[in-house]
Amino acid sequence: MRESGSRSIVDFWNEFLSLHPGIENKDLPESYYFCDNEKDANECAELVVKKIKRATATSLWWFKKFDKPLPETGDLAIITDWEGTPKAVIETVRTEPTPYSQVTPEFAATEGEGDGSLDYWKKVHKAYYQREMEPYGEKFEDDMIIICEYFKTIYVGGNS
Repeated sequence: MRESGSRSIVDFWNEFLSLHPGIENKDLPESYYFCDNEKDANECAELVVKKIKRATATSLWWFKKFDKPLPETGDLAIITDWEGTPKAVIETVRTEPTPYSQVTPEFAATEGEGDGSLDYWKKVHKAYYQREMEPYGEKFEDDMIIICEYFKTIYVGGNS
């Protein structure tokens, strides 16, 4: 379990559970940060805390490569900053498998990054997917499936 400062993921989750008694039987969910670098990870965590970022886009390739289950409606996750400090709990509200080339301006805006435009979204995400796949000798393609995951921020911790 990764700890940062005085707050651990477990402490954060227990605080969330104490304030949401209807979720008592939920096991500790996955915790993660967005992006692959400190600057973007911290910015995205702040956007989640502010409820500006309400979606994320993970390649289907990634789920298959790392044998991870696809997100489902109702899934919870703890969003952290780059250092692993918990910032928020999110709940998946829906997922839409979508070819990269068919991601919509509405989705790009919901993801809440940069200027919110589809052009910005495509530029930064194409570069990200390329960086993600390159070490494995695989190539980005415009028709690759992206899991467009919509979520809502349901809890922001006191130290966020």
